[in-house]
Amino acid sequence: MSLKDGLILEFFAEHDLELPAKPLYKNLNRHGHQIGYSTVRQRLNELEGHGLLERADDGGYYEISDRGRAWVAGDLEADDLE
Repeated sequence: MSLKDGLILEFFAEHDLELPAKPLYKNLNRHGHQIGYSTVRQRLNELEGHGLLERADDGGYYEISDRGRAWVAGDLEADDLE
């Protein structure tokens, strides 16, 4: 897990959105977070692999999972990740 992962998860949890990579990237930067588009794409795949995000549909949209919400709430440790 990286600092960017926490940022992405917190953004999804706070705003309760389903987003693909490009709009997520734009909104993170719009809200003052400096993160590159390629980083967002890479981290989305990594977070999905850990079960912290899940695909909302086949169109590339992601949403936070219950496991991701547990991470944001501090109820899940790094050792608990796959």
